[in-house]
Amino acid sequence: MTDSSDGSGPIGRDPQTSHTQDQQAELVVPAPPAVVLERFADQAELLVRYAELLAGPGTVRGLLGPRELPRLWDRHLLNCIAVAELVPTGARMVDIGSGAGLPGLAIACVRPDLRVDLVESLLRRTDFLTEVVDALGLADRVRVIRGRAEDGPVIAQAGGAPVVTARAVAPLDKLVRWAAPLLAPGGSLLALKGDTAEQELAAHQSMLRRSRMESAGVMECGVGLVDPPTRVVRLIKR
Repeated sequence: MTDSSDGSGPIGRDPQTSHTQDQQAELVVPAPPAVVLERFADQAELLVRYAELLAGPGTVRGLLGPRELPRLWDRHLLNCIAVAELVPTGARMVDIGSGAGLPGLAIACVRPDLRVDLVESLLRRTDFLTEVVDALGLADRVRVIRGRAEDGPVIAQAGGAPVVTARAVAPLDKLVRWAAPLLAPGGSLLALKGDTAEQELAAHQSMLRRSRMESAGVMECGVGLVDPPTRVVRLIKR
């Protein structure tokens, strides 16, 4: 799908949306939980700035619902950051269907050793992602790629990755078809799936065999960081 809109302007300027300035003023950024300062002291400032951009321009421009603001940290940021423990040191990671940057950009904030490609097909979202990457000073190691994960030009740019991530993008069978061409042999697809993880794995065993993807099971990440822990289906490309 192609979004022909031109976004809603650079971050920090008043976007041309139906939201009034009064409505924008009501978008309050919740304070980070203590665990953020305890575990990510060196990255806490960066995470808070990203949270501000999600809660402000991200909400005004429709990438995050206003009702999500009270749970911005636990349901979104910490839920995504938890996946970082499954990503090898110094890896290149491709996040497909990145949207507002979850989980890819959130992981990049706490893992300065990673190079991250954010793949997104909608122009208004890639505009937002590009502006956020620049605002956070991450352009040297985070790249925004506009296109579908299965597109040839995207595979040419981002293929051969040791890790692909995805959150709330598609059912597991479609996700595997999109992610497999981007993975290096032995690479891992990390799919955030929540309560449906086991059911989806059971339902798609034959598809996984055909796709030469091997299940490494359902992993629980972020114990002690977020409650409940993040549940991730990990698949390995044979």
